[in-house]
Amino acid sequence: MEPTSILIIGGVIAGILLILGLVVSIREERSLVDERLEYLEDVRGVETGSKAPVTDWLNEQAGRYTWGQRLARALARADLKFKVGEFVVLVIGLTLLGALIGWYLGGGGTRLPEGATIAERLIRIPAVLFGAGLGFAIPIIYLKREQGRRLIKFDNQLADMLNLMVNGLRAGYSNMQAMEAVSRELPPPISDEFRRVVQEMQLGVSLDTALDNLTRRIPSRDLELVVTATNVQREVGGNLAEILDTISHTIRERIRIKGEIRVLTSQVMISGRFLALMPVILIVAMYFLNNEYMMRFFNEETKVFGIPALIGGALMIIIGYFTMTRIASIEV
Repeated sequence: MEPTSILIIGGVIAGILLILGLVVSIREERSLVDERLEYLEDVRGVETGSKAPVTDWLNEQAGRYTWGQRLARALARADLKFKVGEFVVLVIGLTLLGALIGWYLGGGGTRLPEGATIAERLIRIPAVLFGAGLGFAIPIIYLKREQGRRLIKFDNQLADMLNLMVNGLRAGYSNMQAMEAVSRELPPPISDEFRRVVQEMQLGVSLDTALDNLTRRIPSRDLELVVTATNVQREVGGNLAEILDTISHTIRERIRIKGEIRVLTSQVMISGRFLALMPVILIVAMYFLNNEYMMRFFNEETKVFGIPALIGGALMIIIGYFTMTRIASIEV
């Protein structure tokens, strides 16, 4: 077996093992609160298990920069059991794996004939760049998708949470006891987030600060309305149960209207995504199935027209996609 084939097989196996290990880590049965408050155990000297020097170093370095703090907040919003360093290692590993697969599919496993032209020698570069870009984009897209799904689930559970708090407050519970009931009775993700709020308050954090931390983790307008109402009631007084009951009715109506709008605009959104992806899929398929035809865009005789044509087509696809997205985006 040739050394190139051995290298490719080893890279693919390493990538599969990396993905399997990360899937096991994602499905780990630890709550988000335990993961994010792990540093408190380190302060008390409690053993937290084995640590990887590379990811720990990346965590320390990323915490010094704004992008690392934003990434940590994004991981918390998506409820992914990753630290910043672990996610960075995942992105780098998938990028290298995608570049390796693209290099192999682009003809990297075969030797070029003597006297090959520059176009024939550069034929592998687009495949490598496409594979690397795809490997880089997959975890980012997954992170954004999980954030969106979790935010939608949280918003859908918010009205039930308010009803439970209203019933608890009318039964004589304090604000903290009502939140603790929410963390016990309701399903994730809202139970995880309010369990975090309760634990922060038990550690000495004020209610205002704990609720502000909650709104940073969950960028929901409905939640901001609830938090604002709670803070105003604590300052000026009033019947919190009636306020939350009114907000609950408002949120239920908004969720109903959003659902109707989502049904009416789903066809436009799906059409926009399909029309935007179809040329890209066609270009990639033609690149691997009929490479000679696609490389005419880059030949010395035709590149003056080929490259501007590709750029113009890409710009029109982007403009069309965002135009259809804006048409279907209706604020409630």
